[in-house]
Amino acid sequence: MRHLKMFALGLFALFAAPLALTPLAQGPHIAPAPVRMKAPDRGGRDLAAASPESVGISSERLRRLDGAMKKLVDDKQVAGLVTLLERHGKIVDFNAVGQRDVKSGEALLKDSIFRIYSMSKPITGVAMMMLYEEGKWRLDDPVARYIPEFAKLKVYTGKNEDGSPKLEDARRSMTMRELMTHTGGLGYVLNANNPVDKMIIDGNVLNARAPLQNMIEGLSKIPLLAQPGTRWSYSIAVDVQGYLIEKFSGQTFADFARTRIFEPLGMKDTAFYVPKDKLARFSEVHTGAGATLAVDANRPDPAFVPLGPSGGGGLYSTASDYARFCEMLLEGGQLNGVRLLAPRTVEMMRTNHVNPDPLKTMAPGTGWGLDFQVVMDAAAAGDSVPNGTFTWFGIAGTWFWIDPVGDLAFVGMVGHQSLQTTRAIHGLSRSLVYQAVMD
Repeated sequence: MRHLKMFALGLFALFAAPLALTPLAQGPHIAPAPVRMKAPDRGGRDLAAASPESVGISSERLRRLDGAMKKLVDDKQVAGLVTLLERHGKIVDFNAVGQRDVKSGEALLKDSIFRIYSMSKPITGVAMMMLYEEGKWRLDDPVARYIPEFAKLKVYTGKNEDGSPKLEDARRSMTMRELMTHTGGLGYVLNANNPVDKMIIDGNVLNARAPLQNMIEGLSKIPLLAQPGTRWSYSIAVDVQGYLIEKFSGQTFADFARTRIFEPLGMKDTAFYVPKDKLARFSEVHTGAGATLAVDANRPDPAFVPLGPSGGGGLYSTASDYARFCEMLLEGGQLNGVRLLAPRTVEMMRTNHVNPDPLKTMAPGTGWGLDFQVVMDAAAAGDSVPNGTFTWFGIAGTWFWIDPVGDLAFVGMVGHQSLQTTRAIHGLSRSLVYQAVMD
C-alpha cells in the first residue's frame, strides 16, 4: 500500500492537468481523428548489430547520445542507463553505463532487468488486439457485455452537504474502444486528493496478492470520474484489460503473455516477476541526485509472483527484449516470421481515436491510440519525432518510441523516481537520435 501511494504521488506530478477532465467533443461519443498511415509489412528482419552508416545514421553524431547518457551518470543525475537504437531491422547503438545499484556498486549491463511499469500497457494492448483478431470482442461493444459487474456503474458528480459522494447513474456502458483509450471514465491511483482515485487507493483495488476478479469487484463499487466517452483521463483501464484477457482466452493473463507474446518473440527476460536465478541482473529504482542518489527501498520484491498481475504496470523487462516487441510492431505485427497481429491491426492501434484537445496541456500535438500515445503534430509537440510516431514510458523512467516513417525504434531503460529528471532525458534522447539521422 505504501508503494501504491508513492506511485500515485509520482504520477500525479505528470497528470495533474488531465485530471482536470477537460470535456471532449460534444456528445457522448468520440470521433477518431484522421491521422492514419499504412503500417508496413517489411518481412522478417533479424535485429543483428550493424554499423550506423549502413542504415543512414552518422556514427560520429550518434556518439553525442552516448556521451550525454554517460554525463548524466557521471553527474549522478541517475545511477545508470541502457539505450538501444534500431533502424531498418538492425541494432546500430546499444550501450549500458553506470550502476544497477549504487549501494552495491555493481555495474549496469546491457541485459539488466528493469521495472518497466506503464510500458506494460502497450504489451497488454497487443494481447487485447490478438483476441480482437480472433473475434472475441469488437471496439464498440459495451464493456458490460463482458463484465456484468460494470452494468450499473455510478458517476461521481461532487459531494453532498454531509460530505458523502454525490452520484448519478452512468448514462450508458463504456465501450471497449473507450477502455483502450482512457475515455471510459475510470479512475486510477494518480491523485489521492481526487475522491474517486482515493477510493481506489484506499480500497487496495490494485492488489497483486489477489486475483484480478477481486479488482473487478472492487471497481464495480467505485463510481466513475465522468460519464463514459466524455473525458480523457489516464486510468486503471489497462488493468481491467488484463482481466478481460483472462476471460477471453481461458488462460491466466501471465500465461497468455508468456505463451502468446514473450516466447514467440524471444523476449526471454520479460515477465511479471524476476526469477531468483536472474536477480543478479535486476536494476534497482533510485531516488535523489548527486550526494543523495540512493536505492529506493520502498519497492515490491521483484521475485514476488503476483496472483493478480498488473497489465497497467507490472512487467519487468530488458532493453533488448522490449526492442523485439517494438520491432514486431514496426514490421506490421511480425518478427522473424512469427506473426502476432495483422498490419491493419497495428495501424489501428497507432491511429488516434480521441479528440486530442484534453491532451494539449500534458502533451501538445499528441493523441491516443489503442494503449499508445500517438504523435499527430510534431511541430506542436516541439519534438524531433515525425507524425505517426507511437510511444509511452514508465513511472520509473523507462521509455520507448516507434517511428514508422523513419523505420526506427528506440528503447531506454533507467530506474529513477523523478519525472522531472527522466522526462528531460527522454526529450534529450530524441533530439540526439534524430540529429544523427542523415536521410
